[in-house]
Amino acid sequence: MSKPEIHTMEELSAAIGVSRPTLSRYFQDPTKVSRSSVERIQRGLEQVDYTPNFFATRMNRKTTGMIGVIIPYLNDLFFTRLLESIEKAAMTAGYTVITQCSHSDPEIEKRAAETFLSMNVDGAIVAPLGDESDLKVYERLNARLPFVMMDSRPGTLANVDFVGTDHPQSTGLITEYLCRVGPPPIFLAMPRVNFNAMERERAYIAKMDELGFDPVVVGTEAVQPLWHFEAHGLAVLSDLFAKGQFLTSSVLCVNDRVAIGALRAATDHGLEPGALRKGGLRIAGHDDYPLCPYTTPTLTTVAQNVALIGQTAVDRLLEKFRAENKSENQVVHLIDGTLKIRQSA
Repeated sequence: MSKPEIHTMEELSAAIGVSRPTLSRYFQDPTKVSRSSVERIQRGLEQVDYTPNFFATRMNRKTTGMIGVIIPYLNDLFFTRLLESIEKAAMTAGYTVITQCSHSDPEIEKRAAETFLSMNVDGAIVAPLGDESDLKVYERLNARLPFVMMDSRPGTLANVDFVGTDHPQSTGLITEYLCRVGPPPIFLAMPRVNFNAMERERAYIAKMDELGFDPVVVGTEAVQPLWHFEAHGLAVLSDLFAKGQFLTSSVLCVNDRVAIGALRAATDHGLEPGALRKGGLRIAGHDDYPLCPYTTPTLTTVAQNVALIGQTAVDRLLEKFRAENKSENQVVHLIDGTLKIRQSA
């Protein structure tokens, strides 16, 4: 026998004989309702087909219990892992995560931020696109609600809390390693629209200068407008290999996805990157993308502590929930990377 469908809180109140305010308190927090009322409501819910409206149960609360998160890509396993760590930390603290993706489009990124403002989320955590982002909308977010940026930091938003990797440390770490085990590396960059890419490029140059080597940067211009990451690494290194350049060099790629394209370029030209392979070519990346242990050869890289970045971003947001959002309280939390030595270098 099917249960009667209940569509509104008012219908539920009449069906099980409990007042509308009591039901509202129950769905917000059962501990705020007497034990006898809880038991009566639970017995009543077993007799009907009813799902409480998520937003309606939060309308009269001081907090919505929601944290808004914006990530730039859905097809990137790095951000999948980062979002997972945020959701776990938020759920442990009793919050629901609402995720929006900017899909590499600054207009979508802007609308996502404005959506969070209209939803009155308790706070927001954002991984921005880069130079193409509309930074004014983030200034509005920061002025109106607790707000933390993660992963990629715009230099012009110095008053916004940030959690991410210490790129001078992480890029310096792998640059120093490559200089120690082989020829000083060249740096396979990306078009200069990504904050992390630019910061890692500067960190590479600084470490090479410190070690007394001449930095060599390639791949700063887009080969094709829509060629990102793997396609960019493949195209740039294929062109250089075809010209007979850098065939026995160490190549430090701006990130692992670019490095995966670089590995494909090496394969296409009959090269075998890795310390134990012929030819002397070495290829390394940055991030410890989940596929790195499964490439051929496995990819040497420097790992970002994704779990700690996500947890720290949520922790900082919770701190801001408990205090006024004053500029003098804002912090930058940088987390060290860890070298992952594998076959490619």
